Amino acid sequence: MSLQIHWLGLRMVKSSIGIVKCLGQESVAWFGLQRITRSPLRWPAGRDVIWSGNVRLSRDQFLSSGSMTKRLMLLEENQIAFHSEDGSIFDGVKDYSRQVAEMIGLGSDAEFHQAGVRTVLDIGCGFGSFGAHLVSLKVMPICIAAYEATGSQVQVALERGLPAMIGNFISRQLPYPSLSFDMIHCTQCSIIWDDKDGMFLIEVDRILKPGGYFVLTSPASKPTGSSSRIKKRSMVAPIEEFTENICWSLMAQQDETFIWQKTADVNCYKSRSKSASPPICNEGNDIPPYYQPLVSCISGTTSQRWIPIQNRSTEQLSSYELQVHGVPQDDFYEDSQVWRSALRNYWSLLTPLIFSDHPKRPGDEDPLPPFNMLRNVMDMNAHYGGLNAAFLDEKKSVWVMNVVPVRARNTLPLIINRGFAGVLHDWCEPFPTYPRTYDFLHGYGLLSHLSSERCGMMDVLLEMDRILRPEGWVVLSDSVVAIDMARALAAQIHWEARVVDPQNGSDQRILVCQKPFVKK
Repeated sequence: MSLQIHWLGLRMVKSSIGIVKCLGQESVAWFGLQRITRSPLRWPAGRDVIWSGNVRLSRDQFLSSGSMTKRLMLLEENQIAFHSEDGSIFDGVKDYSRQVAEMIGLGSDAEFHQAGVRTVLDIGCGFGSFGAHLVSLKVMPICIAAYEATGSQVQVALERGLPAMIGNFISRQLPYPSLSFDMIHCTQCSIIWDDKDGMFLIEVDRILKPGGYFVLTSPASKPTGSSSRIKKRSMVAPIEEFTENICWSLMAQQDETFIWQKTADVNCYKSRSKSASPPICNEGNDIPPYYQPLVSCISGTTSQRWIPIQNRSTEQLSSYELQVHGVPQDDFYEDSQVWRSALRNYWSLLTPLIFSDHPKRPGDEDPLPPFNMLRNVMDMNAHYGGLNAAFLDEKKSVWVMNVVPVRARNTLPLIINRGFAGVLHDWCEPFPTYPRTYDFLHGYGLLSHLSSERCGMMDVLLEMDRILRPEGWVVLSDSVVAIDMARALAAQIHWEARVVDPQNGSDQRILVCQKPFVKK
């Protein structure tokens, strides 16, 4: 059986003994069979200092990179040190963020939340400096960038503990539902926005919420005098003309930064002439966007989720919003309570003591959290995003990539509307990330879900092993039969594994695994 990883440009072949072999010795090492990494520093120190051996960015590649990259990072022996939050910010990230806030009419970037900006899609995010600053403002950024063989933006962002995934929309839609993000940001992201008859801007419009902002900064060249104004005008004129046709307005322009706002008035589209281009998509065209081809029509205008970002007055979903998503209110709140309790149990299990035959004595304190950093979390079957909410309630310093399997009930619009990071994914395909980028993988009911899929349990466990860091954790909750099978397979890939009975009278069991360092 062969599995094509089209967005990574690699080919994986599963052998009869269940070990993934990659074509090429370097690829074998990079996919986690041989290469040894160091545990990231604990958050927030790990945001500002990473081990250079954990990313594909050598000293020579760093030194040969552009001047902006050099200003963003300092390379010291075996570490890459980024700026800290001490006020000494390379490249003026704080000033830039404040400038964006002021351009949309705010007093400072601390008011992003009050203006409805909770989620930002950062296209071509560099090495995550803007995203790191947004995290400090309690705004959820998601970095996306195309796969890079060296010097990866996504890999470095993940190593820093920032939400990121491989993605581009050269020919296909991103795996997010319509009306997903409050702001979409692009700084030197190398996209010709008016190419392909504006289809890239139509895709931005599809995933941008009503009243949301598109921020474009292009400081690639800085001519002086009147030539500067002419160059800026020629760059933005085709975009400005097109954006008027899709009911965007140019809010502000300052230096090399332009900000458009998507209309909050759905009637704007109806008031256009019948021959206006691009046309409105036919009703019912809003299918789950799992790498569907780009479309040349405007979508989302008939969605019940057409709610302007400025109309959100609280962090909690209202009963109306739950109704829009088709979720019973009692079911939603019961789910939230279950995950608050479950997380407390999980946290006590995430310790090497779970693999000891000597349980703690009565009166002992709860086991400590993992000795390695726990920052990047993936919920592989996220349902309503309850685990993510429980982490926030417990004030754990983690972020969660909420994954909704493509053939499960599509709850991703609800998850994203909660201000969480989320994505659709087919677990019979590789997840669009680099090897060893997550600290904790969680799957409730995932193994039972796989029984109806075209791939086997070992395929998914091997993919989990690829994206899990050494000393990272896996928690799977499922039926006794599924857990017993998974435990046997976990032994084949040399995970330490133990089955826990929650003792709640159900046939559910919890499998707790830790991936060890594998030394040559």
